[in-house]
Amino acid sequence: MRTRNLEVRQRLIALLRRGPVRAADLARQLDVSARTVLRLFEELGADICRGGATGRTRYAACRPLRGSSAPIPLFHVDADGRLQEGGALRLLQPDGAWCALDRLGFPVDDEARDGWWPGLPYPLYDMQPQGYLGRQFARQLHLDLEVPDDPRDWGDDEIAWILSRRGADLPGHLMLGEQAARLWQAEVLAPTPVLAESTLLAAYHDSAERSVSLGIAGSSAAGEFPKFLSLREHAGQRTPHVLVKFSGVGESSRRWSDLLVCEHLALGAAAGLSGVEVARTRILASQGRTFLESERFDRLGRFGRLPVVSLQAVSGHLLGLGARDWREHARALVEAGFLSSQHAASIDRLWWFGRLIANGDMHLGNCAFRVADGRLTPAPAYDMVPMDYAPLPGGELPTKLWQPPLPLPGERPIWLEACRQALVFWSAAAGDSRISEPLRKVFRDNANRLEDAAGRV
Repeated sequence: MRTRNLEVRQRLIALLRRGPVRAADLARQLDVSARTVLRLFEELGADICRGGATGRTRYAACRPLRGSSAPIPLFHVDADGRLQEGGALRLLQPDGAWCALDRLGFPVDDEARDGWWPGLPYPLYDMQPQGYLGRQFARQLHLDLEVPDDPRDWGDDEIAWILSRRGADLPGHLMLGEQAARLWQAEVLAPTPVLAESTLLAAYHDSAERSVSLGIAGSSAAGEFPKFLSLREHAGQRTPHVLVKFSGVGESSRRWSDLLVCEHLALGAAAGLSGVEVARTRILASQGRTFLESERFDRLGRFGRLPVVSLQAVSGHLLGLGARDWREHARALVEAGFLSSQHAASIDRLWWFGRLIANGDMHLGNCAFRVADGRLTPAPAYDMVPMDYAPLPGGELPTKLWQPPLPLPGERPIWLEACRQALVFWSAAAGDSRISEPLRKVFRDNANRLEDAAGRV
């Protein structure tokens, strides 16, 4: 290659490594013709990413993942349990990615409509192993995958690598990489046995014991229930896939057992809210442990899957409002055209219900959406727990008197509906013998206090 061409090529690569850029801008900066730029793109081949509709096409240098700049295929599993192609992911220099996510029905902003992302496509952040299960995953596989043993230390490259190697059974319906897809195919060919009702309790107890034996830090002591995934047969099920939370054994874990029962009762009461769907749950017990079994709403039948995404991920990409309450995010999504006003109202009801059952942990990750044709609809409610009564980090039980929050005048109708169902919850929890008597007394007082507040609204 002539010296002049070599110099132009090196300068071109340097410009592409700064981020996506148009060919015409490259030609002007390099003082060469657009034809020369396109010829150099062909020479660079797989190291260059091209994206965007005609007239808005841009180019960027690819960032290798563990030595490879090749596109990472993206797959999804449909509701009938069939594996489908979903496009590809390309990591870019110096950061960011390209992926045409709107083709899969996810809502995107104008920048991402051409496939360009400042980080990873936002549903992939929901898919990464996180929380209790993420720490368990990292503890078991970090050496094999050569990633940090704490998920909080994973960057975009680690997340993409982990998803592409082990992401066969993660939230939602997407899978990244051929290896993850082949793991899913292996499960289809030789399925994991589904637990029968007669063996369920013993199997759940064994799963809990195995989970505890790993010594995963930061579970209930930090306000988070330990949990595991399972498959079980149950009459009337939509899917055998379940997520199972469990309490510890002994009197010191009694409050966590109480709260699992409360979560089940709270979701039952929330189902009475207009427009609100809830996760299907039930309470089981074995050898001193309490289990809350929750049927997964991102699964359909044995192999079918449904697209879901958290409010946290959606807001981070579409809104960027920060840590505000669900209602503000819902209103902003309505204004942006991604959510109907009726669905925003149902989120409003659920948010007030949570406030009125002393749920102080309604972060953005505890609200999710189903996805179709670039629009969002609320997914079933989950993690609805009176967390104000969770043990404090040192193990002490909170003693602060709960006072129901009151509405502003314009909030009164929705508040009253949420109040009605919150009273259903407080009454049910106060009368449930699976909950310890001291806490039941608190709940009876809360019901009386809420009734008094309703009379003043």
